[in-house]
Formats: sequence, C-alpha cells, structure tokens
Amino acid sequence: SGRPMGRVTEPLRQMGAEIETAEGGRPPLKIHGRKEGLKAIDYLLPMASAQVKSCVLLAGLYAQGRTCATEPAPTRDHTERMLQGFGYAVQVEKLGTQRTKVCVEGGGRLQATHIDVPSDISSAAFFMVAASIIPGSDLVIEHVGVNPTRTGVIEILKQMGAEITLENETVVGGEPVADIHVRYAPLKGIQIPEALVPLAIDEFPVLFVAAAMAEGTTVLSGAEELRVKESDRIQVMADALQALGVKAQPTEDGMIIHGTAGAGFQAQQGTIDSHHDHRISMAMTVAGMCAPSEVVIEDCANVNTSFPTFLQLANKVGIQVSEEAVQ
Repeated sequence: SGRPMGRVTEPLRQMGAEIETAEGGRPPLKIHGRKEGLKAIDYLLPMASAQVKSCVLLAGLYAQGRTCATEPAPTRDHTERMLQGFGYAVQVEKLGTQRTKVCVEGGGRLQATHIDVPSDISSAAFFMVAASIIPGSDLVIEHVGVNPTRTGVIEILKQMGAEITLENETVVGGEPVADIHVRYAPLKGIQIPEALVPLAIDEFPVLFVAAAMAEGTTVLSGAEELRVKESDRIQVMADALQALGVKAQPTEDGMIIHGTAGAGFQAQQGTIDSHHDHRISMAMTVAGMCAPSEVVIEDCANVNTSFPTFLQLANKVGIQVSEEAVQ
C-alpha cells in the first residue's frame, strides 16, 4: 500500500479513466466507470516498466482506436506473448537497439486456449545463487520459464563466473522453457551492465548475496526502481548485508559491494529485518548458508504469498532453515 501508483494512474487518466488515489498517489485507488469509455493514446513510458506497459496495453483492449506504449529499454514481454496466445493481434516495432513500441487495436476478442505456466525464474534465482556460492553444489532446476526478457539474472551470474547451462529447451504456449543446470564456481565482482538491469530487476536482492560472496567489487547503478518495490530493496539489503559483516555501500540508484572472496560472512550472529519483503527474506536465507552461526530473519510470513514451497525446497537441497511463529 505504500507503493506510488502515479506511473499507472497517469496514462490511464490520459485515456479518460477517472481514478482517485490516497495522499502521494498511493493506494487505495477508487476507480469510477465511464459511459464514454476509454480513448486510445500513444504513451512514452518515462521508465522501463513492464507493469506500466502492461497497464496501458490491457486498457487499450477496451479503448477506441490504436493504443501504443513505447518503452525506453527492454522489459518483460509476457503480456504481449499472452495476448497473442489468446488470439489478439499485437504489433511490436523496434525503434533502435533499446526502444520498443507495442500497439493494440481496441475492440478485439480474446479466444479461450489451454496454457502451461512454467516455473518462475525469479523464484529459481534463489537456488541458482545458492548452488553458485556453495562448494560442491550441482543442481538442476526443472521446467523454468527462460523468456529472454527475464534472463538477466543468468547473464549477470555468468559474467560473474557462474557455471550455468540450459538443458531440454523448448517452447510452451509461446514462452521458452528449459531446465537450468547450475554447478558451483568461484564468482568475481563485476560492473553490472545497465542494459541488464530491467531484465533482472526482481532478482537483485539475491544477486547482492552472490556479489557479497564474490572476489572483488561489484557495482550496480541505474536501478533506482529498487527503491519503490515492496521495500526499499537497496537500503534494506545494504543493512542486511552489513549486519553480517559485509562492506555494502548503498547509492542513489544501486549499490557497491566488496566481496568476501568466498570466505563467508564474519558476523557471528545476525538478526535481519526483512521489512515484510518476501524477496529480502528469501535472499537472506541464502546468505545464511554462508554465515558461521545462526541468522534470524524477521517478518517472513509473506514468503508464502509468492513462493509457498520455498522452505520445503530449501531444506530438500540442503539449506538448513526452519520457521518459527511469533506471538
């Protein structure tokens, strides 16, 4: 409820929608129906955001005319693939190396179809990093969606020296799918290419853990979006890593992490405040594997919302983690 919604309400209002927000453009939202309907717009996104792009496109299905969303850098294209899978025409135009324009005509019809939802690469990322940083690891994660707009986490880890291969590659319902095979390999710090940032935006909490275990310094910039997720993931992860003895310096749009060269974390015991953010909780669970003694992560209940089998799978692959109810 603390997330700013102006990035969504602004284009919708341009289309004629009547939306009220709470103070600061935040939820709750009050949306009023209009007999006049929506009008098509040609919208230039001020930031690379698949959520905003999808908002405009889905509204465009019910608008009069041709609605377009132009993104300044590549983002996830699940919505475009989904619409095409349901028989709806989507026009995609490349405007140079980074910018893409996506358009739909209002008034069409969606046709029912069978779909296959593969495993989520954002969830797989926690186990990819765990296998990359624990000596002796050899892990296969099955039937994971490897949409090219989502594989930034794989590319970043590979640039850090991770040993990751894709096996049994196929296409299901318009989405590429593969088994991800990860073996332990010593990681090194890198300057993370900004072009990969939108393609790995949700995976940075656990990528920060990988950077903390790498040799050398990892620098992330161009990721100010992380400050308006479920928590301020830049500050919260910096605080969490510092609590374990890692030199992690938050910046306005990223972080500088001085890796431990695989030596693990020095703090004898750490208590981490997840700020009710599921990805912080799971990332620090992976980090706990590298600590010399117990790590306690508080406020983890919302892990069950996005990844209800996380604890079960974590214990299955050898991560010693337990859940305690707090009165």
